[in-house]
Amino acid sequence: MTSEPVRAFCIDFNWDRLNRFSSPGLYSSADPREHFEWYQRLGANTVQSFYVTHNGYAWYRSDIAPTTPGPGARFFEQLATISADAGMRVMGYFSPGASLSWHKQHPDLSRDLPGRHHIPFTEQYIDYFGSLLNEALDRVPVDGFMIDWLWNPDPAWTPVERQLFRELFGEEFPESPPSQDVVDEYGRRAVQRMWDRIRLVGKSANPETIVWLSCNDLENTQVRDTSVIREADWLMNENPNMDTLTMAWAAKGEKSELIQCVCGWGEDHDASAAFNDGAPETGIYGFARPDEITTLPDMTDPGNARNIRTMRSHFHQQQAE
Repeated sequence: MTSEPVRAFCIDFNWDRLNRFSSPGLYSSADPREHFEWYQRLGANTVQSFYVTHNGYAWYRSDIAPTTPGPGARFFEQLATISADAGMRVMGYFSPGASLSWHKQHPDLSRDLPGRHHIPFTEQYIDYFGSLLNEALDRVPVDGFMIDWLWNPDPAWTPVERQLFRELFGEEFPESPPSQDVVDEYGRRAVQRMWDRIRLVGKSANPETIVWLSCNDLENTQVRDTSVIREADWLMNENPNMDTLTMAWAAKGEKSELIQCVCGWGEDHDASAAFNDGAPETGIYGFARPDEITTLPDMTDPGNARNIRTMRSHFHQQQAE
């Protein structure tokens, strides 16, 4: 599907320095050209940035989602144009499982789970998300998009989750709490239905659109042994533990390209572990939370600095081959 291995990175606007969802406008001063040049110096051939962040705000001019305040309202539009003109592959980002703006507008259709996936995949939400995805792909055409946090929250059987149960099973919620087998099936059906809409919208916009699934737990019952995993054009094993890579190879679809995430949370991850036995035969991806002033990766974080140096060395070596 690609002419060379994916070398991708994300300067991650989802989070603030306290590991909370970022407030609207926190990184709005980000300069698209400065960010592009950072990716270019890294040696990336793929820029992944945001259509919409976990807070539910769009980084393009949207009529459906609230738009990031300030100059960030056009950040992704401008970054996509600059990157594409330079021959870089451009990928947008969505996280269906999180949207603080949806939660605030529809508290009855959401869960109060700060910092976690919190949206049951009801028909109302799937319609909203499908419309938002369609608008984004139309207004900022790109090579593809990442779907992250494709998780339906574990149920506490709130009213909205009982509604979702009725939608998924076509019957009333039982008097006794459902068994674990039913809970597992509930999660699988919810995620599958959302995935089907995502693929339909993406491929209808452009059959060549790359639908990229990021998954940190390929053994989770919501996705294990499902077409959600097999149908991803790019499947990313977000778990940086290289012992899970064998499982990822076995899980992916026959035509899927496998990508391995090697770092993201500073000192908690060590990108060099991915290259101890030579580079894995996968695409490579990493992410880092930015500094709130510079909006670029915080290189005063020792883990960030070490991991980015490791990725830069690997990416530049691949470029030279």
